[in-house]
Amino acid sequence: MLRIALPKGPLLAETAGLLDKGGWELDDYSKNARLYRLKAAKYPGSQIKILQDKDIPIQVSTGNYDVGICSFEWVEELTSRYPSSSLVSLKRLGYGNKTLFAAVSPCSPVRQASDLHNIFKEVRIASEYPNIAQEFAAGLRLRHFLIFPVWGGAEGYPPDDADVVILSAENAGEVAARGLKTIATVLQSEAVLIANRESLVSRDISGIISSIQPGQVPERTASAATGVAAASAGHSGRKEEKTGIVRLALPDGHQQAHVRKILDRAGIDIQDYPSPDGNRRPASGMDGISIKVIRPQDMPLQVANGRFDVAITGRDWLVDHLYQFPTSPLVELLDLKYGKVRIVAVVDGKIGIDSVRQLENVRTGTQAPYRIATEYINIADRYAQEKRLGRYCIIPTWGATEAFIPEDADMLIENTETGGTIARHNLSIVDTLFISTACLIGRKKESSDPARDRIIGNLVELLQKGLEED
Repeated sequence: MLRIALPKGPLLAETAGLLDKGGWELDDYSKNARLYRLKAAKYPGSQIKILQDKDIPIQVSTGNYDVGICSFEWVEELTSRYPSSSLVSLKRLGYGNKTLFAAVSPCSPVRQASDLHNIFKEVRIASEYPNIAQEFAAGLRLRHFLIFPVWGGAEGYPPDDADVVILSAENAGEVAARGLKTIATVLQSEAVLIANRESLVSRDISGIISSIQPGQVPERTASAATGVAAASAGHSGRKEEKTGIVRLALPDGHQQAHVRKILDRAGIDIQDYPSPDGNRRPASGMDGISIKVIRPQDMPLQVANGRFDVAITGRDWLVDHLYQFPTSPLVELLDLKYGKVRIVAVVDGKIGIDSVRQLENVRTGTQAPYRIATEYINIADRYAQEKRLGRYCIIPTWGATEAFIPEDADMLIENTETGGTIARHNLSIVDTLFISTACLIGRKKESSDPARDRIIGNLVELLQKGLEED
């Protein structure tokens, strides 16, 4: 049985067209597909699954899949850290073209990457691609640097929370449109066909390889970034933290509408949030507050490190952070009572159990480690220990976790609002770990800035009153 991983997201449509030309006759490979398992008339009996682009190199490298199609940037991100992995890039496919750029704030005096040596004593780099960022810094021979892994929205971090970001864009003009200045091209990326090295030796996948023929590779046209006058040489462009200013992080994505309602009820005027133009620095009508929009997953670590004073995130991400860092100074300041989801343990519905205690009967006689797929790595680790699941391994994922059972995982630790998606994929909830809602988080009281403490106290009081009026 051949095992094939195909991408969700931006690569899906063109990948579907490519495979259609190759005569695969896939049954339902579209953005509206409700199930993650496909059938192909050309390869009957094969296991074909739709996964997140970022997950595919890991799954192919570990041997869970023989071949896959994904973005080259995620291949490079994996092999940068694990150069001896079993991953082989076979073909560039001529679509999904993107570039990884190193970029800085328009106010930064850095004009090219080599300037970083002279301007910063310690270079802070934020990126979704921490391993590529590490290679970038090593290639420049930076003596002192810090890598901040983020889930996304890296363009929002300079200049106050990072000096450089490495991010993906179609061209330098798109980077400029995000309010940044390009200083280097780090990597050219496009869709690639990849394979597991052992599968190339032990399985006949020549038919798959020959059926996937790249189209005409379009010529790249890199538009120039918008010119912005640099700050005076000798100044780093970093914003100095002002006394009495509270830095508030608000979430991007689907939570924005809910947060806006809460802010409005509390009488807190926030301009341009949500922003139709993707502005990550909305203005506040409340004196003493500076706002930035970032990913909820990144907030606990950013607040714990003192980059923000308070943030609105989910309790699930707060708990995951505290399990990883038990001595973290983070605390929940206020339950905002929206975005309610259950964090649940999920198994294949076909095994016929309805509680975690029954797993012992199912696993009798097996020595294989129990595989747990999840975005909540630390929550899953704590749960497996508390439930004494024996030998286990955690499989990090970046969404579409339902696709992993039963071939690639035995359990999921997942969030669910209604349980409908879980049931639709023939999965069964066997335990509820806890209930998560949105919350305001901050650090334990240790501030020597009374003005800042008063602003935070006032913010909590206003939000509390807004909740009472709901």
